[in-house]
Amino acid sequence: MFFSGRQFAAAALVVLPLVASPVLAQEQAMPAPVATISVAANGSAGIAPDMAIVSLAVVSSAETAEAALADNNQSMQNVLDALKASGIAAKDIQTDNFSINPQYKQVTADDGSESRVVSGYQVVNGLDVTVRALDNLGAVLDQSVKLGVNSGGNITFTNADPSAAQEEARKQAVTRAMAKAKTLAEAAGVSLGSVLSISEGGSAPQPLMRTASFAMKDMGSVPIATGENSYDVTVNMTFAIAQ
Repeated sequence: MFFSGRQFAAAALVVLPLVASPVLAQEQAMPAPVATISVAANGSAGIAPDMAIVSLAVVSSAETAEAALADNNQSMQNVLDALKASGIAAKDIQTDNFSINPQYKQVTADDGSESRVVSGYQVVNGLDVTVRALDNLGAVLDQSVKLGVNSGGNITFTNADPSAAQEEARKQAVTRAMAKAKTLAEAAGVSLGSVLSISEGGSAPQPLMRTASFAMKDMGSVPIATGENSYDVTVNMTFAIAQ
C-alpha cells in the first residue's frame, strides 16, 4: 500500500505518543526522595601501653672522618651488643639515620678577610629500638647511655595489639551517633527510621600515643611513667526518617 506524504505524517503523529508513553509512565512512577538524618560521632578507649619505641643516637667528632667513624662504630657496636644481651631481638633494632658531616670554623687571614675551613668531622648513627618488656626499659636506657649513646632520647609508648581498644572505641562512637540522631529527630518532631548507611570516617583508628624524653647523660636508673594510650574512632551514620 502506498502512503502519501500527508498520510505518513499523520500516522507518525499517532504512533509517537504511543512510543513516548512508557517514558512518561516511568517518570510518574519514580519514588519521592527519602528524608534522612545524618550524624557523625567520636568514640575513644584507653589502654595501658605494653611496648616502647626509643630513639637513640651515637654522635662522634674527630679531626678526620676516619677517626670519627672508627670511634662511632666502636661505641655503636657496644650499644648493639648490650641491647641484644638484654633480650632485644634483632628485628626490633633498626638504623634510623646515618651521616658523616664536615665541621667548620671561621678563620681570619692576615689581611683581615674571613673564611670557613674544615675543623673536623662529625658522625651520627641513630637507632630506633622497640622495647617489648617495659619493665626493662629503664635499664636499657641506662646501659645505652653508659656505652656511648649521647643523643636522641625520645620515647613513644604504644601497643602491640590495640584491637580490643579500637573495637571499644567503635562501639562507643556508634552508641553516641545513635543517641545524637535520636535527639535530632525528637527536636524536629519526627520519628527515627532504620539505618541506611554507616561508615568509619577517615583512616584506620589512630592512637594518641604517650611520648617522653630524657637527657642523654649518665643518670643512674631511669624512672619511666608509661601512662595510657587513647584510641579514637569517628563514625558516620545516616538514618531514614520514618514516614
